[in-house]
Amino acid sequence: MFFVKTLEHRIDLHPSFFSASAPDFIKEKLYQDVEGTNTGTFMIIAVLQIDDISEPKIAPGTGFAQYNVGYRAMVWRPFRGEVVDGKVTNVVNNGFFADVGGLAVFVSKTMLPPSMKHNAEGSTPSWSEADGMIIERDSQVRLRIKGIRGELGQMYAIGSIREDYLGALLQ
Repeated sequence: MFFVKTLEHRIDLHPSFFSASAPDFIKEKLYQDVEGTNTGTFMIIAVLQIDDISEPKIAPGTGFAQYNVGYRAMVWRPFRGEVVDGKVTNVVNNGFFADVGGLAVFVSKTMLPPSMKHNAEGSTPSWSEADGMIIERDSQVRLRIKGIRGELGQMYAIGSIREDYLGALLQ
């Protein structure tokens, strides 16, 4: 789910950038540092507004100026039970892995419909069903998140397609 969140980030500015254009450099550095990063609980999609740039403090022994920048950002936080779309990155005999933005999701064979069978023949392994649904590498899938685990800079989840209207999407 998407939210707007107020956050803060510290930026260290090298003395060679001390000039009238320092605020512009700080803003550009903020965009480069935080957009697209994963905190382990949410992913920062975009910086919407910069609220405050603090007065600089000189870091002892380095000469760098430290700025604390307050900003508002659009973030994406996945929740247990949420239905999401992703792209299959790897198919194994125990299930498959899908990428949902910055979230790596594993769908175990126990979370697949019982009618799906693993097929290792051919050029790429896949999971297929008699009615024609095929899940292989680079397929688009719709799945439900069953559990989430976060670490510093990474998020992992367990997913399921064992419900109505979930599974491979038509392309």
